[in-house]
Amino acid sequence: MRHLRYAVIIEKSDTGYEAFVPDLPGCVAVGESIQETERLIKQVIEIHLEGMKEDGVEIPLPTSVAEYVEV
Repeated sequence: MRHLRYAVIIEKSDTGYEAFVPDLPGCVAVGESIQETERLIKQVIEIHLEGMKEDGVEIPLPTSVAEYVEV
């Protein structure tokens, strides 16, 4: 299987951090630190993609891009 690289957005929340993947609706994770949240969202992405494969759903290619803009 080829490796895909999805954009992940991590936001600060009242209790820690939340992450979501714009190209994979419903793919979310929460953690107490950025590192924990990154680890969890990677696991969630892998589980999400495996479930899509098992269900015969086409895996969407990554299209979202995250960039920082200096102002």
